[in-house]
Amino acid sequence: MEEKILSMYAKGMTTGDIESHMREMYDIDISDSTISRITDKILPIVKEWQERPLDEVYAVVFMDAIHYHVRSEGRIVKRAVYIALGIDMNGKKDVLGMYVGENESAKFWLSIMNGLKNRGVEDILIACVDGLNGFPQAIEAVYPKTEIQQCIIHQIRNSTKFVSYKDIKKLMADLKLVYAAPTEETALNELELFKDKWDSKYPKIYKSWHDNWATLSTYFKYPEAVRRLIYTTNAIEGFNRQLRKVTKSKTVFPSDDSLLKMLYLATLDITKKWTGHRQDWGQIHSQLEIYFEERLIGRNL
Repeated sequence: MEEKILSMYAKGMTTGDIESHMREMYDIDISDSTISRITDKILPIVKEWQERPLDEVYAVVFMDAIHYHVRSEGRIVKRAVYIALGIDMNGKKDVLGMYVGENESAKFWLSIMNGLKNRGVEDILIACVDGLNGFPQAIEAVYPKTEIQQCIIHQIRNSTKFVSYKDIKKLMADLKLVYAAPTEETALNELELFKDKWDSKYPKIYKSWHDNWATLSTYFKYPEAVRRLIYTTNAIEGFNRQLRKVTKSKTVFPSDDSLLKMLYLATLDITKKWTGHRQDWGQIHSQLEIYFEERLIGRNL
């Protein structure tokens, strides 16, 4: 019965839903508090999972946060759930960690980086992140050699938020000439042309791309297969979408623990299907071995 209750909880059913389901299917009366007590048994397992040893090197780590509302001391507050998703040197995906914290901040990400280091991660070749201020510095403080790629899709979304409907199509086409350019040199030329054309109307767009260029342009140095893997945080966004599907019936969680329990059980469910590696991993791996030869030499991979 406990397994059934945990399975229903993992699918996003509320304690009320589980209660009525148990009554209808099995003619068992089970209270909210009993269901909570059963699901609470997961918490020490979650803690163990959050502290488990990890691989020495990850090819790519995607980092992102999703937000939920939680009841805390009689008020409803916004919580950020910080998620790190890694791709190991065999091309396999794994959720390295998931942590509930205050609103997203670079300081909290720094503590997560330190946590990964303490769990045995000696090196991350490439980290893919959103545009949060201070995020690259938080990574560099713990992994100074890690290449940082800021998500291009996030950047496009953020920089075109206030573009007028009649301009958006043309502006997006001009922006695509920048991020889809074959080389960084061509991309920079296109960015200057973009400035000449749009700066008088939307000066913030060029400024944002120009100011963040160091972390937006990392992918230009790699061949196509690696570029496709790192230029967006799609891998983690897909995972986040699946989590949201599970949690959509809960507008407010009664506590941080109840949020973490549901997300952990949902993660077990989602990652069960992650058995193989990417189809193009052979090609990506051989390219990474060349690009990061010095950092991979002598490692037991």
